[in-house]
Amino acid sequence: MAAAPILSWEGLGLNQGTSWLFRDIDIHIGPRDRLALIGRNGAGKSTLLKLIGGQIEGDKGKRSIQPGVKVVTLEQDPFFTGFDTLMDFALAGSDAPERHEVEAIAGQLGIDMSRKAQSASGGERRRAALARALAQDPDLLLLDEPTNHLDLAAIDWLEDWLQRYKGAFVVISHDRTFLERLTRATLWLDRGSLRRKEIGFGGYEAWMEQVYAEEARAADKLDAKLKIEAHWLERGVTARRKRNMGRLEKLYEMRATRAAMLNPQGTAKLALGTDDEAKSKAVIVAENVSKKFGAKGHERTIIKDFTLRITRKDRIGVVGANGAGKTTLLKLLTGELAPDTGTVTLAKTLSGVMIDQQRSLMAPDKRVRDVLAEGSDWIDVRGTRKHIQGYLKEFLFDPGLVEARVGTLSGGERSRLLLAREFARLSNLLVLDEPTNDLDLETLDLLQEVIADYEGTVLIVSHDRDFLDRTVTITLGLDGSGKVDIVAGGYADWEKIRKSREAGKPVARTGGAASEAAPPPPPPPARKGKLSYKDQRDYELLPTRIEELDAAIARGEAQLADPDLYAKDPKKFDALMAALEKVRADKDAAEERWLELAEMVEG
Repeated sequence: MAAAPILSWEGLGLNQGTSWLFRDIDIHIGPRDRLALIGRNGAGKSTLLKLIGGQIEGDKGKRSIQPGVKVVTLEQDPFFTGFDTLMDFALAGSDAPERHEVEAIAGQLGIDMSRKAQSASGGERRRAALARALAQDPDLLLLDEPTNHLDLAAIDWLEDWLQRYKGAFVVISHDRTFLERLTRATLWLDRGSLRRKEIGFGGYEAWMEQVYAEEARAADKLDAKLKIEAHWLERGVTARRKRNMGRLEKLYEMRATRAAMLNPQGTAKLALGTDDEAKSKAVIVAENVSKKFGAKGHERTIIKDFTLRITRKDRIGVVGANGAGKTTLLKLLTGELAPDTGTVTLAKTLSGVMIDQQRSLMAPDKRVRDVLAEGSDWIDVRGTRKHIQGYLKEFLFDPGLVEARVGTLSGGERSRLLLAREFARLSNLLVLDEPTNDLDLETLDLLQEVIADYEGTVLIVSHDRDFLDRTVTITLGLDGSGKVDIVAGGYADWEKIRKSREAGKPVARTGGAASEAAPPPPPPPARKGKLSYKDQRDYELLPTRIEELDAAIARGEAQLADPDLYAKDPKKFDALMAALEKVRADKDAAEERWLELAEMVEG
């Protein structure tokens, strides 16, 4: 029997001006729920989180909470004005945690709480807000973009803390890896309604596509015109998967090519090659670059003996903990900062666009039209003239927003608008500093597509592991010692190297950089042609099989949701965990098999 909810909203509605943001929503949160709250920018996710937390009141509905339940919210942009130090912020308010509890968590997060609040960085403020929230020992934790401004070490720590956490949480995040590792159920806020499914975020996209396909089939029965629209909706889902799979295949091929260049035998040619073809393709060449900071005798080496030739169409990801030197390396590669030793040579034709995480030029009183086209109806998009409303649609905006003020847009919409403006500029080098902050999942998909189709070179600093795995051809990993790992692949490929090093296994080294001995093989190309009898049967039966596996996963997760199960019967708990992992693996295999067959059918 399921445990009684600790917090509920029944018939929730919120009116914004002349329309309802959402209406007739029911929410029930159990004592051990791990919920992902998903929805497009502007759908009202942060607002819904505030309604759950009781910070604002709804226009309709009834909120119920069990006596004694403590609800704590980590807001996306906590208010630090008026506080002298980060500790003053953490200890403010009637519900403030104990000082020693804050200090204990702050120590694990590596944040000095005596730091002045107004001069603290975004990452330091985020850590302080986390220390304040987690130290309160909540029964229900509401997390709005908790990984924003955190480095990889802090994200790993937070994931570990939440896995051990005994209460419930609801989380809004663009970090797919974070959501996949932690959530067990999904709340999907879509077009004013809220759906819930007892699957973690890993199953969300398949569920979303299933819902849209069912809506299309329902429309098919209503009207011939709707039938055409439904057809495009259904085909659009398949087409997006095909495009993304095609782009991933191309990305794997590019990684394999780069890995061959980065192996020990090819490194010297890569770094110092003099052939005309290599020279013509190179856009940035770094040779034996080193950089130190600090007073004489107390210098700290940030980058040491770094060598790399970056070519046109390379997608370079830069990762590492805060303070490891990511920004320094980026400035060295773009010529903004001169090295102490070594050289960095930039192609004379290099023309760059920098998209930073500050969004500093998005004045709230400007109209969307002003930001994109300086008040015009037309915008030049990399040399091609487009109508501003059509261009807005390409970036998932309602064309009617052309007259809207920037200040009325959500944080994610402002970020998307900035991307639309910068991607319109003619350039052959794109520099992205934490581009995924504040973006919803659909915009992240769009950003990945735009980067994949970009004809120039891309440099990306990001802590979003999934984004890097889907986007970059080379990862530059910094550990803070000055050494830079050069890895053909994404974040996961760099992580393998780090774990091998920690386990004491040999890692191929080349001139201050580590690289994989063997490149990641590209996935086999999809076969096309007539299906065999077995293939046809699998193609027809696998969707039902996947639904059965989904149901089995939901049953397993429901059993494991019992907070007392492990204490009462640890053997049963372990058996259920093992069975659930097998079912999840079976589902993954079934989905991969079906996608392969779908490619063959459509080929």
